[in-house]
Amino acid sequence: MNREVLGIFLLFVALFGAVLLFSTGLQRPILSLTNTIKTSYHNTASSIGQSYDEHFNQQDNIIELRKKLALYEESHLLLHQVATELNALFVENNSSFKVNPNVALVRTISYAKFGDINRVWIDTPPFDTSKVYGLVHKENVAGIVIMKEGRALALLNGALKSSYAVYVGPNRAPGIVHGLNSDTLMVEFIPTWIKIKEGDEVTTSGLDNLFFPGLKVGRIVSVELSQGYQNAIIEPYYKASNPDYFHLIKSIR
Repeated sequence: MNREVLGIFLLFVALFGAVLLFSTGLQRPILSLTNTIKTSYHNTASSIGQSYDEHFNQQDNIIELRKKLALYEESHLLLHQVATELNALFVENNSSFKVNPNVALVRTISYAKFGDINRVWIDTPPFDTSKVYGLVHKENVAGIVIMKEGRALALLNGALKSSYAVYVGPNRAPGIVHGLNSDTLMVEFIPTWIKIKEGDEVTTSGLDNLFFPGLKVGRIVSVELSQGYQNAIIEPYYKASNPDYFHLIKSIR
């Protein structure tokens, strides 16, 4: 009798898991509820962690971090001054070009769909929901951000629809990169008259208005010809193994 009950229970769990995996309608309310819980948990955990650090045995670390913060703030002011003077120079020469980047720190809430590690919901400040934004992890490109179902959805590098403009190699061959899987990307539409080779580095071009020029994407592992163009398979520097915090590029100038 116990075995029969256990068998029925395991069968029910398997069926429920299958329905949950393939039914987006059932996933949506569950993910919405868990996202709310996770956001509250992250906020509470951050608050408790900060209080603990301030009142217990992290005094030395706090002092060191405050020194680094002061250094970063000083660097930010210097860069702001340079940008201001550069913008004034543009105005003096009747140029409409401006240097005014806008970057925000954002936090991952949860995966958008069970089993897909390349699509995650993120907690962001308000932004223009009609636009696409670049997403960076440290010095490396992590993917793009779009608005879906009224929330910010990060399409990390491995996602097929995560696409942006890049330069390939020292000759700056232009191309468009998109995800293949969690481990590789593909750069398409590379002109055949520009030489590229295995080991060449891929960086953002900035021509799509999503990223600053020169951000690192990855390195070529193979090259092939396709319909009059070159395609390059890329091993990305950032892989979606542990998505946590990112920087969202709200504007590049």
